[in-house]
Amino acid sequence: MAAPSGVRTCEDFAEFQDLLRVMRTIDDRIVHELNTSLPTASFAGKVDANQTCKELYQSLMEAHASREKIIKSCIAQTSNVVKTLREKREKAQDDIALLKQLRQEQTKVMKLMQSELNVEEVVNDRSWKVFNERCRIHYKPPKSQ
Repeated sequence: MAAPSGVRTCEDFAEFQDLLRVMRTIDDRIVHELNTSLPTASFAGKVDANQTCKELYQSLMEAHASREKIIKSCIAQTSNVVKTLREKREKAQDDIALLKQLRQEQTKVMKLMQSELNVEEVVNDRSWKVFNERCRIHYKPPKSQ
């Protein structure tokens, strides 16, 4: 699923999480997808399991790459905001509002967005485990994973 590239998504953490939740749909539904698309022994001749697993593999790779790109770009964007706020803070050390804004941005980038990277890793690992369990006999992905 393609994601909208926008500054607004990174500024609002709740919107950022909603976007990731929508983009993780393929991972949430992988078991269902495999159960409905891979044949049992009695229907093995009616469905091309190799092609089905290959398409699912490509979908997972694209979804994981696009989510990682969005998360990392938001981390970079927020880090730049923190850097700018630090520079402003050095010039105006008495500005309490600026200090508060700096702390909020640091919390957002260091805790919240970094935790999304950890969540992403768990989601990806779970998806690959299920994929490998069900597709290992039908499709061998390239060694780049």
